Amino acid sequence: MALSYSTPGVYVEEVATGGRPISALGTSTAAFIGAAPLSNARVNEAIPVNNWSQFVRTFTGENTPSTDLARAVHGFFDNGGTRCYVVNIGNAKSIVGDARKRTGLSVLETVDDVAIVAAPGYTDIASYDGIITHCKTMGDRIAILDPPQEVGVEDIDNLTKVAQVSGGGGEEGETSAKRKKDQGYRPPSNDRAAFYFPWIKIREPLASGNVIVNAAPSGHVAGVYARSDFTYGVHKAPANELINGALGLNYQITRQEQAPLNEAGVNCIRYFPDSGIRIWGARTLASDAQWRYVNVRRLFLMVMKSIERGTNWTVFEPNDERIWKAIERDIRAFLMLLWRDGALKGTTPEQAFYVKCDAETNPPEVINAGRLVTEIDMAPVKPAEFIIFRIGQWDGGAEVETEGEGE
Repeated sequence: MALSYSTPGVYVEEVATGGRPISALGTSTAAFIGAAPLSNARVNEAIPVNNWSQFVRTFTGENTPSTDLARAVHGFFDNGGTRCYVVNIGNAKSIVGDARKRTGLSVLETVDDVAIVAAPGYTDIASYDGIITHCKTMGDRIAILDPPQEVGVEDIDNLTKVAQVSGGGGEEGETSAKRKKDQGYRPPSNDRAAFYFPWIKIREPLASGNVIVNAAPSGHVAGVYARSDFTYGVHKAPANELINGALGLNYQITRQEQAPLNEAGVNCIRYFPDSGIRIWGARTLASDAQWRYVNVRRLFLMVMKSIERGTNWTVFEPNDERIWKAIERDIRAFLMLLWRDGALKGTTPEQAFYVKCDAETNPPEVINAGRLVTEIDMAPVKPAEFIIFRIGQWDGGAEVETEGEGE
């Protein structure tokens, strides 16, 4: 407002009106941690990388041997990824690092736009726990975890059993020979992680000629996540998607073998003669059925972070009806866009989401504690995982009865 109106005349003032739109934040930025081909390149720094050529310039040298990290970053860009962060741990044996010295995974705590985290080829329980803990602590990320590289027919059952003991891990992954007999390979149950099996065969990106090597799937899968997000949206399950660059599989999974693996939350990568090598699973490692699917978990992570960012202006504002209505209005508008994009189910907005911010959610004792509470419920779309056609025999035709016109 003007300070004073001492002179007669017309005064025009600019005032803020309307809502403050909440924008959906990005979900496709990945972070990869591991050993780079050039071991001393930018150690324990989160380096943004926008293409494969940039990675080569920064993290490789002349005749440096390739690593799982390099193959994963190449697979990420090859499958549709556009931006990632790379953390080179150098000669360190563990990706977990030391939070006090800001090494290993703790480096990624300073990067705000990461939505996907992977440590290509690190398949020991300490690495699994470290990545999952990081994602839970940050609150806005999901982990893509790799299986042991060498898994034979005799080891398939162990993929359904949760790993209990650290077995080594490292740049080349953990072989079944290093693991104790009947030890579980599956990471611990958690809704912030997805587990993919098996490793894939690719052309070595840093070799001249046609050199075929095994690659941890996490980098390629992260690229598929990004591609699916750009094409459909984060609400679409990143499954039944072709893996670009995959020439073969380290293990051919049968339909019968996948049944128990799918129930255990192991997302299988399978080859189909008519459609190539595809991701054939869409589950997290959650034991809670409501967080069973990757797209549901990622949708909620995106919504939580977007609302957090979009309502940051409300901090220290007067906690009264005015701000309650503003918050409810802005969140409703955001969720309405998600519903129209197909991220929420229901034929009407009332069936898709619910937002409540009023005196009931903010009684005097809540206000006196300095809190403002908003209740939000959403009905996410879930993938059609099992397509069932009920087929039976039919004699054909139909009986037609006619009535006589008279006796």
